[in-house]
Amino acid sequence: MENVNIPVALTIAGSDCSGGAGIQADLKTFHDHRVHGLSAVSCIVAETPLEVRHIEQIDSTTFDAQLNILSESYPINAAKTGLLPSVSSIRSAAKTIEQHDIPLVVDPVMIASTGANLLGEDTLHSMTSILLPLATVATPNLPEAEAILERRIKSKDEFVDAARDIAQCYNISCLLKGGHLPGDNECLDVLWHGNQAHHFRHPYLALPSGVHGTGCTLSAAITSGLANNQCMVDAVTHAISYVQKLIRSAHTWEHDHHNIRCLGW
Repeated sequence: MENVNIPVALTIAGSDCSGGAGIQADLKTFHDHRVHGLSAVSCIVAETPLEVRHIEQIDSTTFDAQLNILSESYPINAAKTGLLPSVSSIRSAAKTIEQHDIPLVVDPVMIASTGANLLGEDTLHSMTSILLPLATVATPNLPEAEAILERRIKSKDEFVDAARDIAQCYNISCLLKGGHLPGDNECLDVLWHGNQAHHFRHPYLALPSGVHGTGCTLSAAITSGLANNQCMVDAVTHAISYVQKLIRSAHTWEHDHHNIRCLGW
């Protein structure tokens, strides 16, 4: 049997029991991109695409043990963070990334698809002051960018300015995910990289009711691209196309009067 080494990527995030977001979405995405996926679980989330019911943080000793054994044992080519529910979890993740000089995609998970606020103010401050400066690229959506910048973003011009300001403030690249700006028939995502804006326009696809995990999947796909030595623009271009394909092929289940959907891996 031929021994073929494949890239290794690490996700540091929460576990989604419904399988559509978090670590489960990340590992499915890594597998799709022929990347060996490692996972350090920061918290366990009782959720479906329709509801976040409970979040239980992993004990800090257990969390640190996961990060330590993985970083000591594998040649990690790239990593990503998702939901980090506490200051201590952010500090631990940042320490691992800094010690091992791992390219990092930060998905600054703050607000669930249901609208639930997932972070306290102290945790948000730690994310912006400790984790974002270590990122290779950050992938905030519109509400997350507004929280980071502490200002509203109301137009496409302000949207591009926001991507630039986050990138320049933290000396990183920033992919600002636009979603559907009011009055628009298409989506605009802006990558600020190499001191210039790269615009990604694609037809507006209304998310099927009950789908979540698009942000996790997008950041995991970018992480996969970086692990495979793609340049930033190519990794982002592919990741956006990949998520669009999964939205179009979403799965549907009906149970007890609930209509549940999941991205179409």
